[in-house]
Amino acid sequence: MIKLNLTPAVALVILFLAPFIRGCGDQKPAGEPPFSPGLPNIVLIVSDDHGSRDLGCYGNPAVKTPNLDRLAGEGVRFTQAYCTSASCSASRSVILTGLYNHASAHYGQQHSYHHFSAYDHVYSLPVLLEELAGYHTGRIGKYHVAPEEVFRFQEVMNANSRNPVAMADSTREFIMRNRNHPFFLYFCTSDPHRSGHLSNQPLAPDRFGNREGGHEGVEETTFSPGEVIVPPYLPDSPQCREELAQYYQSVARVDYGLGRLFSHLKDAGVWDNTVIIYISDNGIAFAGAKTTVYQPGINLPCLVKNAGGVNAGAVTDAMINWADLTPTILDLAGVLPLAGQRLEERYEQQRNNSTINRSFHGRSFKPVLETGEADGWDATYASHTFHEITMYYPMKSVITRKYKLIWNIAWQLPYPHASDLWSSSTWQAELQDGGGMYAVRSIDDFSHRPEFELFDLEKDPYESTNLAGDPAHSRQLEELKEKIRQFQERTNDPWILKWEHQ
Repeated sequence: MIKLNLTPAVALVILFLAPFIRGCGDQKPAGEPPFSPGLPNIVLIVSDDHGSRDLGCYGNPAVKTPNLDRLAGEGVRFTQAYCTSASCSASRSVILTGLYNHASAHYGQQHSYHHFSAYDHVYSLPVLLEELAGYHTGRIGKYHVAPEEVFRFQEVMNANSRNPVAMADSTREFIMRNRNHPFFLYFCTSDPHRSGHLSNQPLAPDRFGNREGGHEGVEETTFSPGEVIVPPYLPDSPQCREELAQYYQSVARVDYGLGRLFSHLKDAGVWDNTVIIYISDNGIAFAGAKTTVYQPGINLPCLVKNAGGVNAGAVTDAMINWADLTPTILDLAGVLPLAGQRLEERYEQQRNNSTINRSFHGRSFKPVLETGEADGWDATYASHTFHEITMYYPMKSVITRKYKLIWNIAWQLPYPHASDLWSSSTWQAELQDGGGMYAVRSIDDFSHRPEFELFDLEKDPYESTNLAGDPAHSRQLEELKEKIRQFQERTNDPWILKWEHQ
């Protein structure tokens, strides 16, 4: 041991400076909350308009998703996961707040003249992770929520959101820099969304972001119309097959880019201590799925790899939804009680503001991740109001193991079609055919909805037979109506008034 002979004055100076000297090697910025080195990193991947049956691990042998299939093998696969609103912006706001849209005010699309936005008092997931747990937060790709002060990330990375390889490479430095510090990465592709560009050729298929020559760094996988699997809720027409082939290619591109992202996590040595969640914002961009609360619009893929590989390869039918994601991630970060306290404090500060929420609408499914048990997860809810600003059509829905009820609150109005789905070759071909059918529904039934739609999901998984007017199902109808009312009361839904005042 080295013994130093210090004068009292020098010793006093060293004692005073010691805390500052120890802090010089700490990379944590001043004022940042303390964090535990054992906290997991969290990567939340949100693709755009990816249906749950369009992955190999969900039983589709035609589409090519080897990286997501391996992720399912290392994680937990949910078969009954749901978004709450099958519209991009609306769904993403739920993902990042744990609140239904009628509580955050983010009812529909954020971009252009649609201009939907959340209340400025809402707490979002990245802000809570940063302030309560000291996470470093970063995002890349499709954002589509507002305002930025509410949905604030510390770092924004840029790359073509139609090129997930370029996106993955743009996150590499963020991952490496934070490999010794817990981080939250929000990774959002624009695939497999429709391209949004109309062809001059009649009934030409949408390209779903695919382009001649492919995307730089991506090994594109192409499909022929004959290879695809047409689900029963879509018409088995040449136009639909052509569009599904383009859609499959876009799905395969997402998967290829995620393989690059996973490699970067492994190269940084953080793979084992990283929770990876893969979901889609809403269902496939075809009429009968996206913008509806039918099963193809809201029953979505959800793959979760736990840190440490806990419960790898498990499959669960726990009925979760995207309002559960924020509380679950906060629970994984060890700060869910603190987040609840933060919401309660905000509520007390602004008690007279009826739009303030004192708790999340969702709940943590961390126990499901650890055990796979689905007990107590036997029902879920959807609440949709807008897609585009011109598409007012509020719908409330409750889904149980056997039955599903949809309440079309504005049932007197014709159902408003999203512009890109209306103009699609798949939809237009059926209109021009003159047969009056669109797969399992008549076009008239699709466009003019009754007030209530009741389906037996066990016998009728594609929701073709409405039982709401069947006296044999009157008890189920009334029970599910009451469930919707109770849900509206719990979530302070203003549309609860419509039970009495149409």
